[in-house]
Amino acid sequence: MMRTRPLKVALLGCGVVGSEVARIMTTHAADLAARIGAPVELAGVAVRRPDKVREGIDPALVTTDATALVKRGDIDVVVEVIGGIEPARTLITTAFAHGASVVSANKALIAQDGAALHAAADEHGRDLYYEAAVAGAIPLIRPLRESLAGDKVNRVLGIVNGTTNFILDAMDSTGAGYQEALDEATALGYAEADPTADVEAFDAAAKAAILAGIAFHTRVRLDDVYREGMTEVTAADFASAREMGCTIKLLAICERAADGGSVTARVHPAMIPLSHPLANVREAYNAVFVESEAAGQLMFYGPGAGGSPTASAVLGDLVAVCRNRIGGATGPGESAYAALPVSPMGDVVTRYHISLDVADKPGVLAQVATVFAEHGVSIDTVRQSGKDGEASLVVVTHRASDAALGGTVEALRKLDTVRGVASIMRVEGE
Repeated sequence: MMRTRPLKVALLGCGVVGSEVARIMTTHAADLAARIGAPVELAGVAVRRPDKVREGIDPALVTTDATALVKRGDIDVVVEVIGGIEPARTLITTAFAHGASVVSANKALIAQDGAALHAAADEHGRDLYYEAAVAGAIPLIRPLRESLAGDKVNRVLGIVNGTTNFILDAMDSTGAGYQEALDEATALGYAEADPTADVEAFDAAAKAAILAGIAFHTRVRLDDVYREGMTEVTAADFASAREMGCTIKLLAICERAADGGSVTARVHPAMIPLSHPLANVREAYNAVFVESEAAGQLMFYGPGAGGSPTASAVLGDLVAVCRNRIGGATGPGESAYAALPVSPMGDVVTRYHISLDVADKPGVLAQVATVFAEHGVSIDTVRQSGKDGEASLVVVTHRASDAALGGTVEALRKLDTVRGVASIMRVEGE
């Protein structure tokens, strides 16, 4: 039997995502009520610019006083899509204190203060859901948190930012340079006027922190994630990747150490074999590859951003939270029992592709090989080309630690025969 009293929802933010959430709540009201077991009612919408026309939203619901809205006491669920750290953090904790559960799309806040927010939710017996914080419409957090709860996840490898994937895909498919591809992404609306959060990997790093924390039952904060942007990737890097049968992607990589005693989380550009499923993720799509002991290899794919895809994830959480509300229960909270240490980037072991500008004369290769050997870095392949006294030397290593590779490169720079290090890129997805 359906409950007649509606569940009241407060919406914080009414931009691209918030307006789509409001629209779906209105147009799909009957279906949502049937799925939840009670009607849901949009009880208030907090915005910064109240005079802006918002189609389909009753102006009487609009307010600039978000604090008063979440303090009303009759609100069942607060949907937070304003982003940023403050005032979102204070509004969410205030909502918990006044009896509301929270659905958020705020990756930066969850990555930075997820533990404190979960503690606040637990203190007041309320839910905190945030499927929309990672990979847009792709169901990912709930499978990791619930479907794989009985399994042991060892690795999460993914493309979690659509803007950067669009740029790198354009560079690969058209031969465009970074700036040209960025300009195209901006013109098409995939990149913001200030793309720093995307291209310098701040956005992806926040998502990596969230994924690592859930996958490994360990608190992983944004500061724990190694971050390297993609602005230095060149057309020459793509040419080298193609020669290896690879392409280049900006990857979020979360791994459990082989001995199970620690974890790592990192985001950086990497060469990945064309045979790997992630290599074929095109344009602005996202995909995440999960490796676990019992389930094996799983891949989640779909649109990772945009109003409708992100709103889909928000509404999925809203339905789940409302069902919990009716049943007098709460869903899964934070699971950090493993409390594994997060290892620094220097401990990470992977393969490397190093391109050196060297003098074109006898003995150079031997000098370079000696440096690699002295630092315990084994060479897999070498390719040399050049003329007129200058040459390019491309070295691909076997697996080595980041610290060992760093020492190798530092020593290479001191060789008189090495003119410069043109590029260094990790090779992933073996």
